[in-house]
Amino acid sequence: MSNSAEITLPLEWDDDERMNFMFSDFKENRDVNTTDWDSKMDFWTALIVKSCQDRRTVCVNLQELNKIFKRKEKSPLGLATVIQSMATCGKIQRESEFAANVDCGWLSWGVGLLLVKPLKWTFSALLGSSRVHLEESFVIIELVKEKAAELLRVYRRSEFSSCSIVSFQDLCTLSANICADESTLCMALLQLQRDKQVMVSLHEGEKIVKFCLSGQDRVSAVSDVDIGIYQLQRSEKLLGERVEKLGLEADKCKEEARILLREGKKSQALRCLRGRKRVEKRADNLFAKLESIREILDRIAQSQSDKMVMQAYQAGVAALRLSLKDVTVERAESLVDQIQELCDTQDEVNQTISSGVTIADEDMDELEEELKSLLNDSKPDSVSGLPTVPATNLQPSAESILSSLPDVPQRPLNISTEELEEELNQLTLTDSGFQQKKLTSPAKILDPAQ
Repeated sequence: MSNSAEITLPLEWDDDERMNFMFSDFKENRDVNTTDWDSKMDFWTALIVKSCQDRRTVCVNLQELNKIFKRKEKSPLGLATVIQSMATCGKIQRESEFAANVDCGWLSWGVGLLLVKPLKWTFSALLGSSRVHLEESFVIIELVKEKAAELLRVYRRSEFSSCSIVSFQDLCTLSANICADESTLCMALLQLQRDKQVMVSLHEGEKIVKFCLSGQDRVSAVSDVDIGIYQLQRSEKLLGERVEKLGLEADKCKEEARILLREGKKSQALRCLRGRKRVEKRADNLFAKLESIREILDRIAQSQSDKMVMQAYQAGVAALRLSLKDVTVERAESLVDQIQELCDTQDEVNQTISSGVTIADEDMDELEEELKSLLNDSKPDSVSGLPTVPATNLQPSAESILSSLPDVPQRPLNISTEELEEELNQLTLTDSGFQQKKLTSPAKILDPAQ
């Protein structure tokens, strides 16, 4: 297999039994065995798309596929049927039809995109021929859309994003890591032009591409202003390269003069220094022109910014005029007066409500008399036969408590020890019979005369 190193093959590629089935031709009628037909079709469809992704291309032809998928000196027999099925489903499209469907004058480019007899392919398609030519190129729609989106992202992240127009050669260099060849780049540009994101034109035999600027929905046609800016940018680039080249040449003359001076060749060293002065003078002249071009480009960029600001101002004025269409000073003053009048009315209403309702003086006197009588009736002498609650303080004083106690005897206590023991024995006997004997009062015990 010639190009096996460029693509990733499935794991089942080494299974001879499985690959013998996949390399066999399709049955003439799908209804004979729909499962086998569909599994083989899905296998080759996915593998074709994957091979294009690995090779960073979007176009395929039958001859190339036969070489890519050759296994043990055998090529798949059903690839033509797969190509026809993918075309019927809209997954691929003839390269000539894809280019002709874009209204951009692609054929006037002279890009050499339609490689082999495009008119013959178109006529065969119009006549209803279903045969797939070996060298007929097809575009995979899914992949070309992916390449177009990726190319647009790379452009907007590059140094060319500030330039609306880019040369085709610079674009080829920029897309080297995205598109495998010029044909793939052209297909991506065709898709972008179909999406109104780029405009391809030819200027003095050079292909140029105008991109849609960030924030715009679609690209505008290439104008004379765009061409003038592009020429200034090209001149800036060429002058910059020449100034850099002259600077290197001046450094070289200086180094040669130093070497000659070391060798003692003073006259030759002086000639080298004179040549260095001439080179530096040309470099200074070119640098002055370069600065002039850069100043013009800066002014153009500033004018474009001013134009955007003016457009924004115009839009703002139009919107403000529309919003103030029915607004006048007299109407505003009338509304303010009405609001002030309503506020005054509301203040008066609030004051009236907060003042309350006043009652006549004679009515107030009668109500006070009635209230006084109710207070007098609420103070009865006794309630439900209960005694009158004393008005004096119920807590006894210390003097009243002392006065209620009996007098302390003044004579000596003539009680013998035997009498006390007899009294104690009586108490003991009384407790043992569970009858509490009332003790003799302290007055009797203390008073032996009683």
